[in-house]
Amino acid sequence: MLHVNLQSIRHAIRTKTYLAEAQSVEYMLSTNPLGEEDRQKVHASALSFVERCRANPDKQSLFDAFLQEYSLSSHEGVVLMCLAEALLRVPDTDTIDHLIAEEIHLGQWRKHIGNSNELLVNAASVGLSLSNKILGNKQSNDDAPNGWFHKLIQRLGEPVVRGATLQAMKLMGQQYVLGTDIKEATERGREINAPGTRFSFDMLGEAARTYEDAAKFHDAYLSAIRSIGNDNNHSDVNAADGISVKLSALHPRYEFSQHQRVIDELLPSVLALAVEAKKFNIGLTIDAEEAARLDIELDVFEGLAFAPELAGWDGLGFVLQAYQKRALSVVDWLVELAKSSERKLKVRLVKGAYWDAEIKHAQEMGVAEFPVFTRKAHTDLSYQVCAGKLLDNRDVIYPQFATHNAYTVALIMQMAGTDTSTFEFQRLHGMGDLLYRQIRESTGAVWPLRVYAPVGVHRDLLPYLVRRLLENGANGSFINQFLDEDVAAADLVQNVESTISKAQGKRNTQIPLALDIFNAFGEKRDNSRGIDLDDPLAFDIVSQKVSEFAPEKWRAGPIINGEMRTDNAHGCYSPADTSKLIGHCSHATAEDVAAAMNSAADAYPDWQATTCEQRALILDAVADLLEAQTEELTTLISFEGGRTLNDGISEVREAVDFCRYYALQIRYLTSDSPTQVKLAQGQGVFVCISPWNFPLAIFVGQVVAALVTGNTVVAKPAEQSPLIAAQAIKLMHKAGVPHNVLHLLTGSGRELGPLLMADKRVAGVAFTGSNATAQSIQGDLIKRGTELPPFIAETGGQNVMLVDSTALPEQVIDDVIQSAFLSAGQRCSALRVLYIQQDIADDLLNMLKGALDTLQIGRPWKLSTDIGPVIDDKALVTLNEHCEKMTKQATLVAKAKVPEVDVEGYYMRPHVFEIEHINELDKEVFGPVLHVIRYRAQDLDRVLDDINNTGYGLTLGVHSRLNEFPDKVFRNTHVGNTYINRNMVGAVVGVNPFGGQGLSGTGFKAGGPHYLLRFTKLWAAEQVLGELPEIGSLSQETKMSLRVAKAGQVDWQSTPVNQRITLLENAFAGAQNLPAFSNLSVDVLKQATHMFSQARHDFGTSTELPGPTGETNELSLHPRGIFLAVLKEGEETENLLQTLGALLAGNSLLLVNNGAKRASETVLYQALESFIPVACLQCIDDSQQLHGVLIDNALAGVTGSNTDGLIWALGLRKGAIIPFVGKLSADFSLLRFACEKTKTDNVVATGGNAMLLNLKE
Repeated sequence: MLHVNLQSIRHAIRTKTYLAEAQSVEYMLSTNPLGEEDRQKVHASALSFVERCRANPDKQSLFDAFLQEYSLSSHEGVVLMCLAEALLRVPDTDTIDHLIAEEIHLGQWRKHIGNSNELLVNAASVGLSLSNKILGNKQSNDDAPNGWFHKLIQRLGEPVVRGATLQAMKLMGQQYVLGTDIKEATERGREINAPGTRFSFDMLGEAARTYEDAAKFHDAYLSAIRSIGNDNNHSDVNAADGISVKLSALHPRYEFSQHQRVIDELLPSVLALAVEAKKFNIGLTIDAEEAARLDIELDVFEGLAFAPELAGWDGLGFVLQAYQKRALSVVDWLVELAKSSERKLKVRLVKGAYWDAEIKHAQEMGVAEFPVFTRKAHTDLSYQVCAGKLLDNRDVIYPQFATHNAYTVALIMQMAGTDTSTFEFQRLHGMGDLLYRQIRESTGAVWPLRVYAPVGVHRDLLPYLVRRLLENGANGSFINQFLDEDVAAADLVQNVESTISKAQGKRNTQIPLALDIFNAFGEKRDNSRGIDLDDPLAFDIVSQKVSEFAPEKWRAGPIINGEMRTDNAHGCYSPADTSKLIGHCSHATAEDVAAAMNSAADAYPDWQATTCEQRALILDAVADLLEAQTEELTTLISFEGGRTLNDGISEVREAVDFCRYYALQIRYLTSDSPTQVKLAQGQGVFVCISPWNFPLAIFVGQVVAALVTGNTVVAKPAEQSPLIAAQAIKLMHKAGVPHNVLHLLTGSGRELGPLLMADKRVAGVAFTGSNATAQSIQGDLIKRGTELPPFIAETGGQNVMLVDSTALPEQVIDDVIQSAFLSAGQRCSALRVLYIQQDIADDLLNMLKGALDTLQIGRPWKLSTDIGPVIDDKALVTLNEHCEKMTKQATLVAKAKVPEVDVEGYYMRPHVFEIEHINELDKEVFGPVLHVIRYRAQDLDRVLDDINNTGYGLTLGVHSRLNEFPDKVFRNTHVGNTYINRNMVGAVVGVNPFGGQGLSGTGFKAGGPHYLLRFTKLWAAEQVLGELPEIGSLSQETKMSLRVAKAGQVDWQSTPVNQRITLLENAFAGAQNLPAFSNLSVDVLKQATHMFSQARHDFGTSTELPGPTGETNELSLHPRGIFLAVLKEGEETENLLQTLGALLAGNSLLLVNNGAKRASETVLYQALESFIPVACLQCIDDSQQLHGVLIDNALAGVTGSNTDGLIWALGLRKGAIIPFVGKLSADFSLLRFACEKTKTDNVVATGGNAMLLNLKE
């Protein structure tokens, strides 16, 4: 019966994971153990404690003094935390100098001098102020942050500042680390604490990423237990020192998805430690970690509690986090477990140390609620109610109250009564000492007190220290305000009931739920619903759906006018199990292509005439239907695409987000606002060609973008994923898309593509796939001989991540694994080349090698699977051939274990190779293969040039605790999406608009504010004129002009935007003194004025984008590079506006005149030459060179006048597909001269989520 009770309570815990906050608070208030009379007594006691402490400020700890002077509400507090977090792990002196220089220069240190009575804090303020003053005098705003620092080092003759700062960080660390080993910690603990103080030692270090790390932690814990045990002379386990164990340190995959592995491997490991602790009769407590680990932690803890080897021992302890909404139910479970296992359990009650991370994670996952409270008062109430229940069950529970809050201490004393042998207080080493000394003196009683004492080297202290600073340094923290005379003591010890009543128990509305993060930003759209697969209840539903749909046989075939043709169908088999028949598909014929095109063309006028609001409402309905079928679609994606369940859920969410975002965008672009342009809509019939690696999201994104802008659509999915596409089409039709507006053609792209591209009614193409296929499509469109319609292509990348020596290794490994290997490396954005600063390369690669050994390769619909198959046999053969080549030419660093699967599938073991140079890779390797390159810090400029010279520019990752490093990388690379201190995959619609430049795509970014414009008539299709003449080689003069223009573009781009605009305004004004431009029309003058205004708005600042807390996202416009301007006599005015547009966007220009005059003799050159630097205004005076320049890979775009053979020549290019910008539109005229870049910065990594922690409401 008792075990049945345990299971029912576990179910209650699970149901309360994401309980509505108001509901949770209401329940806690109804069970509150404290009456009004008791509250008054608690308030009086707490007030007395605070006042006595403030009367003795000389006795405060360094931590108290530090937080009072440098709280995280101050800029300087955040700066010091950033410095402390990274400095001690950096091995090379140059990077140390950069880090110190950058951080110290950010602070206003002088204002802190003399504020503190603590000598070390005051001395630190003086030292920092002097350093800043000395260094500041040596730095202008334009200098690199490291320049003045190196000058200071040279003046001092020795690295005095560096050494002093390092020493200061170590001294700071000594305040929080009791010792570097147990022996030192024990001795020092006895010296500095009152007699009778107990200790719980914690071995510092991050969670294990490898089995080797886990074994080292296990040995360290075992050694510590024996050392503590040998010194133990207490028969009462509660009076003895103990140890705290972090389960994530004992197993590299301590997570719910690896449940069986954890029980099989971790439980025996921690049981061995517990047996050793029992031998010495000391306590062993399982530390609390992230909320996602709680369920599996309870399984491990239950296994320990019932272990017969631990019978008769009451030293087993559990840490309970009060900020979790399920905390009270966990208390019920612990009480029941103690009774069932016939032992007394220790329970340490804490507030919780991962609050900001839990908020961010819930927002990213798209779950309905937060697992933690959003108000400190609600957490305080939870602590209070949990404490009451723990104290009520002291027959089976030994409560341990970890707190530095005077009100909480008084509360526990009031509820506990006079029996001090049945519970204890706990505090962190270096914190709360003054409070507990004053309590001991004022009450005259000896209250049992245990100090939680970190043990380890200073390098391992840093993550722990940051958590403590974040937890206690925020505005609302008791410790931060404890000795602050500006905060009335009475306000500091108010009871939580009165605080809660002011907010009526509601959550903090400044912290939006996942559903509301876009609405909170001002966008009228809901976020997509996610599924937390770490939640057993949510996973059970998904698992049931997988089982339910496993025998399903889906069907696909051409869907024309709503009717699917299913004759001559062939079987579709899963790449994860080639014997698993999942459905049948019929291929489209030439007759199907003709029928689809005829119907779509006929339907266009009526669909284009449908109001934008009606089309937007249909997209909203599509989103709702997709979301409602998340589980079924996820299952199908897993079966057909070989993607894991998490990948499938993310993909459905992306498809939903595309629908809602584009519905929002079309409403905005066609709104009745007087400042909004009246957008011309629809091109005609759009062909959407999507890939197999995102068979739902990209397919849906392309189709709905075309539909909502008034086009009819013929959709051609990848041959490998027709079943998913057919399901999506059915849902779109069900949502209201007319059958004759949207058609599906299934089959081979090699066969269907040419048929579609040859049809002159195709008015636009959206494509995602390879460069070769994109070039083929462009060539086919040009061969029609009519016009080149909009061609939107996203074509992959040679994506890199740069890691410097300040990066946190564990975080780097996590993000490399996610970016390079998950999804079997089959993402356009996946990491292909990892650059590691050589000072940390050996250690990082060793950790990466170990992390590979922990990965599970197998059936993607199993929760424990990390990596599924590649898509087909062709892909597998290509990848294996590459690995064979690399094994001979490069150094094999590591490869994952052989998959443990009992079926035939296209499984590929992840590989890591070390190479010398990125040019050893002549193309993208589309799979789980990572290439590593070591670099020296002083060679960064060369590395960035090497990256740019690949021609690709899709995604890029940066890991660094410096700000200057990622800023420089972002500034100097031609890449669409840059991610800082996080993984570089998983772009979110409207948050990280996705798309690259150069060989990686044409723009604009999918899921971004400009994407829909390419589907409209904003920019007219260009006519294919004449024939292509014979193309000769480029002359030496032309080659020199290209080289000069390339160098000039770099300088012109770095010229401040306002300065560029001023030069061009002057040029335009001066041009009007020339006869050709002396009588410009009012419309032309307005257009030019509008372009100057656009440049200031579009290029002057970046656009902030929404996102989860702790992350910043921004979109900015940048020049494409070198533009060729084709001039034509009689079109001088239009050519002037076109060249102004190219130059305003930051491009350099090559001028060629299609007429009798040389380019250098044209009136346009005369108008510009006196104002524009000569390097970015080059002339090609031989017009016969025109077509040769058009196919040169140095060119980034063409503008000016269309001419015979121009479009034909663009179709011959082997490099990037570049735009021809002909007649300018009145609105958005500069956009096509530019490319978009986004930057996503995980700011938590370089400063913690201090803003979130400082929220007040």
